[in-house]
Amino acid sequence: MTTIRLTSGTELGGHYAATIGFFDGVHLGHRYLVEQLMEQACRRHLLSMVITFDRHPRQVIQSEWQPRLLSSLDEKQQLLSATGIDQLVILHFDSCMASLSAHDFMQQVLKRQLAVELLLTGYDNHFGHREPGRQEGFDDYVQYGREMGMDVVCGQPLIIDGLSVSSSLIRRLLCQGRVEKAATCLGHSYQLNGIVVHGEQMGRQMGFPTANMEVGHLSECSGYAPLIPANGVYAVWVEVEGNRLRGMTNIGHRPTFEGQQQTIETHIFDFHADLYGQPISIAFVARLRDEQHFDTVSELASQMQKDKERVKKILA
Repeated sequence: MTTIRLTSGTELGGHYAATIGFFDGVHLGHRYLVEQLMEQACRRHLLSMVITFDRHPRQVIQSEWQPRLLSSLDEKQQLLSATGIDQLVILHFDSCMASLSAHDFMQQVLKRQLAVELLLTGYDNHFGHREPGRQEGFDDYVQYGREMGMDVVCGQPLIIDGLSVSSSLIRRLLCQGRVEKAATCLGHSYQLNGIVVHGEQMGRQMGFPTANMEVGHLSECSGYAPLIPANGVYAVWVEVEGNRLRGMTNIGHRPTFEGQQQTIETHIFDFHADLYGQPISIAFVARLRDEQHFDTVSELASQMQKDKERVKKILA
């Protein structure tokens, strides 16, 4: 796969079958769409192209909106690379692009710059600036494509347990703590990446030392911050210093200690090295319980020991 960031002067040579979207998380529904794209490209002797954006379009259209997303741009590129597509195009989404109508976007960007001959749209995909009272959709895209010599076809959704797999569905599942169902839709366990920072050493005093994670924050360049699953206790796989280890993670406000800020604390089994300042990754396997308030620290420690035994069985 080759990757390009489209500029105003870019014009690709070649003949492409393409699909376009934000592809947050590159979940199984996205991969099913890419499979359909590659089949269409092979059948018509075209190269396959995925077109995505460097930021969520809604961030430009609604400047106050702060996204909590499933993947960073780098993670998205890695996941799309694994699909086997020929070309990944990253568009810089700004106010100028946001002002383009669907027709102008198809004509100026897809047709002239990217040489798209076949456009495969997601079943619920919409693009282009909409005038008030004007609701463009698939039939309009087909008509525009016909005018400019571009075939427009609609992809099929992936249905799992009666639900159409989408990024919004997965975000909703994670916000409910349903990490196992989210993993079914993603095709892998949901993962958070961050840096180990200093905490208050409460876990160490109870015999359960924890790595306190600071996850990525919104940045001026990407506007990206990861979605954090619902508060609670989870069985996780931990990647640190090149090792894959068992662990349990608590997300929440530590009510037993009257905590005020949300923390992400992971007790890593059979690991005792100093990790401060080191990168850490946790993959959520199962949710054990809600975060709870305990009357005494010893009651909390007793529950944590029970949690640890459950995690060992889950990850065995």
